[in-house]
Amino acid sequence: MVNGQKIPEKMTAVAISTPGGPLVLKPEKRDVPTPGAGEILIRVHAAGVNRPDVMQRKGAYPAPPGASDLPGLEVAGEVAALGEGATRWRIGDQVCALTPGGGYAEYVKVHASNALPLPAGFTYTEAAAVPETYFTVWHNVFERGALKAGETVLIHGGASGIGTTAVQLASALGSYVIATAGSAEKCEACLKLGADRAVNYREEDFVKAVKEATDGRGANVILDMVGGDYIGRNYDAAAVEGRIVQIATQTGAVASADFSKLMVKRLVHTGSTLRPRTVEFKGAVAAALETQVWPLLATRRVAPVMDMIFPLKEAWRAHERMEEGDNIGKIVLDVG
Repeated sequence: MVNGQKIPEKMTAVAISTPGGPLVLKPEKRDVPTPGAGEILIRVHAAGVNRPDVMQRKGAYPAPPGASDLPGLEVAGEVAALGEGATRWRIGDQVCALTPGGGYAEYVKVHASNALPLPAGFTYTEAAAVPETYFTVWHNVFERGALKAGETVLIHGGASGIGTTAVQLASALGSYVIATAGSAEKCEACLKLGADRAVNYREEDFVKAVKEATDGRGANVILDMVGGDYIGRNYDAAAVEGRIVQIATQTGAVASADFSKLMVKRLVHTGSTLRPRTVEFKGAVAAALETQVWPLLATRRVAPVMDMIFPLKEAWRAHERMEEGDNIGKIVLDVG
């Protein structure tokens, strides 16, 4: 029982009927999953929409072994059932969670360690916009990239869900933030979120802009989701002993680069993907977020930037919105 309601045997979910465009996302009836050892079942009220969902829909990013074939990597809702050993949570607790898949549904099961309490004062739709981006940004910018207060960070795609999160966190924790975006409106949004400099990459060379903003030193950390020819240009924009963290390759995973620059500058070029990582790894990131970031969310010193909210059954519209590229911040599904 959750808020006096019995858990049904069936639920509405949005599945990928066949790889293709947004309209292949179809509502259907599925069995409500049963939580296993260490897992919780969440009655989903809202689910975040992320670019990996789009890639999965197109057939380019299959679910990892053992994960649901449904898209959806982050949710917010109420704990509906507990698996054996899931002792932290109680039925009815309000949580948001990172999932390996299955978020586009009325119920989803997740490992208990991958769930976090709903940030104080947050709605379900706001909370559903938190896990995927905050897990990704915290690990890649602050753990892999080791960004420190006083350093300069270059954030590509600054108006995206990941970008708006990275801009806010880096600014709140004391870094000089440079963000790239593709329009004046998006650049203005980055500045309002705390960026010290916003570069319209359609009109300016970001390498030149970074050098000018740092008196020629370059960026200590670069968060890149673009790939392609940005890889070589990132080497130019990086400071000596800079760290470049690759989290996506939207314009191409294969590129030519002058590796002598990597050697001369003693650069580190690393990267990661989140979905295939173990529940133990994700649990460790969740614990760090609860300690380091949840207090910032509670005071709204940082918060998800909300773009548009669509009903679950119209998930195809959310995917259209993401692929149009006009969104500033997060796109979310209202599950009810």
